Amino acid sequence: MKVVVSIGGSVLVPELGSDRVAEHAAVIEDLVADGCRVGTVVGGGGVAREYISAARDLGANEIELDQLGIDVTRLNARLLIAALSEDSVTAPAEDYEGAGEALRRGGLSIMGGVAPAQTTDAVGAALAEYVDADLLVYATSVPGVYSDDPNEDADATKYETLSATELVDVIAGLEMNAGASAPVDLLAAKIIQRSGMRTIVLDGTDPDRIARAVRFGDHDGTDVIPDGVGEEPTYWARNEQ
Repeated sequence: MKVVVSIGGSVLVPELGSDRVAEHAAVIEDLVADGCRVGTVVGGGGVAREYISAARDLGANEIELDQLGIDVTRLNARLLIAALSEDSVTAPAEDYEGAGEALRRGGLSIMGGVAPAQTTDAVGAALAEYVDADLLVYATSVPGVYSDDPNEDADATKYETLSATELVDVIAGLEMNAGASAPVDLLAAKIIQRSGMRTIVLDGTDPDRIARAVRFGDHDGTDVIPDGVGEEPTYWARNEQ
């Protein structure tokens, strides 16, 4: 089984420290030991936003700000790599070819951002499409996809399941609301729609939730189900229960 796990920077490193990073690294290595090939994409989180804000005040242009954000995602990726065993990957992949080769060679790849104007949400979806993954998991700081930002609207509805087309529509609506926070961005949603990638959006602040979702299809988040497949978990999830 090939799975891509996109971990938000604010999930992996809510504040600089080792405990949460070590817990995520342990889950990733356990999945690889179980026979999964795991591509991991790491976001920039609050640290990236702080650097970008400071650089914007200093007059940096948008491409320079994007590049700064990419640098922070790769720094977070190196922090995750530091928590892995010595025989694991030694540096973040810088493009999809490098990540795909790492998956073929050792069953694990770690990467951050790739190019300006592209978030790590989109990188995760593109990597999943590139390696023909069985599953894409977004480990976010919210428990799934909502009709509105649950941090701002207590009446926001959580979606248990969505088609890829419905996901695009929901995210587009959220992104049109100034200041609204979407669990994945619109480009990522459109790549998911194009690729037909089965996707789970969940609260990844407890890394064990990622493991249960990958192993058993067991989670409290949102299932994004491609057109033409059943709503039941895929074969690998059913057979492992």
